[in-house]
Amino acid sequence: MQNIKKDVLELLEKDSRLTNDQLAKLLNVSAEEIKEIIEQLERDNIILRYSTIINWEKHGCQKVTAMIEVNITPQREVGFDKIAERIYRFPQVKSVYLVSGSYDLCVIIEDDTMQGVSRFVAEKLAPLEHVNGTKTNFIMKRYKEDGVIFTGEDTDRRLVVIP
Repeated sequence: MQNIKKDVLELLEKDSRLTNDQLAKLLNVSAEEIKEIIEQLERDNIILRYSTIINWEKHGCQKVTAMIEVNITPQREVGFDKIAERIYRFPQVKSVYLVSGSYDLCVIIEDDTMQGVSRFVAEKLAPLEHVNGTKTNFIMKRYKEDGVIFTGEDTDRRLVVIP
């Protein structure tokens, strides 16, 4: 059962539009069993949300995405968790990661303009208690996100070998 759950998760991670019937055929189990597995995974908060990756640039919408390196002072007994929670509650924040290296948190935010990103950093993020410094990196172009290639066609570029 654990292996089937893992297989369901891997398939849904690649394509969340797969139906129970399609998953059942791929995994050689009943659609009812798949339905029960998915419901259990949702109840257990293993499947948190189904999402869509959108190429906003092709749609003609301009979104500004920034990766902000944040240095913080961990708090006694809660470490980085409390400040990370304060940061991830802002609506502009898409992701927050605790990282190793020269900074502590990697914060990904999205706004309509560069000025909006700058205002967020200056007015909301940098003034937070325990934030010691930030460094903002603007995402100039997305090539690949969550396994999806954004530029050109994902074609096989290997040379054809004829025996």
